[in-house]
Amino acid sequence: MITQFRPRDLSAWLAQAGQHGSPVVLDVREPSELQVASVQADGFTLLTIPMGVVPARLSELDPQQPIACLCHHGGRSMQVAQFLASRGFDHVANIAGGIHAWSAELDPAIPTY
Repeated sequence: MITQFRPRDLSAWLAQAGQHGSPVVLDVREPSELQVASVQADGFTLLTIPMGVVPARLSELDPQQPIACLCHHGGRSMQVAQFLASRGFDHVANIAGGIHAWSAELDPAIPTY
């Protein structure tokens, strides 16, 4: 089962995930979406790999590192989180509500779309 947390709970996830290494937020949205809205790395490493190319770029991710997946509303990121877990990634989470919720709960300066 994939852990899910809301953006408002990011700090708690970072504290817990930090026990397993340096936390990563993996944004799986398309480049055009990243141009509209993006998060700023604060206490985590931000990686942007579109969902469709995650399998081809899997070697760029460390299976031991804690990874929280992010997309627009949480659907694509959940699929990527499940894919990563099925490939042996031990500490995977999904950011429920995606960047839309991130804007509402953490950073209203992030545009919604």
